Amino acid sequence: MICSAQMQPKPDVRYRMLDTRKIKDEHRKSNFKNRKLGFTMAELLVVLAIVSLFVLMAQIHLFGLLRKSTFRAQTQELVSTMQMAASAAAETGRRYEIMIDISEQAYELKQITGSEINVDRPDETPGEVIVQNNLTENCRLVYVWFDDGIDTNTRAWFRVGPSGWQNGGKIILLDEKDQPYTIVVNRINRIVVLEEGNIELLEPKSKNDLPF
Repeated sequence: MICSAQMQPKPDVRYRMLDTRKIKDEHRKSNFKNRKLGFTMAELLVVLAIVSLFVLMAQIHLFGLLRKSTFRAQTQELVSTMQMAASAAAETGRRYEIMIDISEQAYELKQITGSEINVDRPDETPGEVIVQNNLTENCRLVYVWFDDGIDTNTRAWFRVGPSGWQNGGKIILLDEKDQPYTIVVNRINRIVVLEEGNIELLEPKSKNDLPF
């Protein structure tokens, strides 16, 4: 009786090495893809952050313009300009002039540099313009009344020096709902304030109206 044993084939070492290399290559490629994907996500996040920053800056700028175009913002800016002129005149001894241009819906602040003021042609008074602003339809100049009884709906000049305002008076404006407001310029205490409504100031009286 002949016994034969079935021989098992020996595993090929070369195939195992090839399989191992293949696995390592695939693993390496997978890691490379993951790293590449990670870099792409990081770059995308950076781009999104930059875009968000630009959008936020645009919104802030837009909101700033909207706030600036409101009636309150524009009138407060005019009041602050006049208050700044009065304070600077008291501290430095210089003279300043605020020109209210009703026909152009604008105003400007000028530092008077000459020794003389041209009353007949005030535009020719030498000076350096510091502030120039135009008003929008939300804030409209109507007329100016001075405490010496003179009023105008074209152009007016408020001048202030070390001793105070040359003339007091009021500036009448309308908001977007046509509601009147008054900027009161007090020549006695230098104060410039914004009041709601058309404020009636004391009319100047002649000598005949004053009791002895």
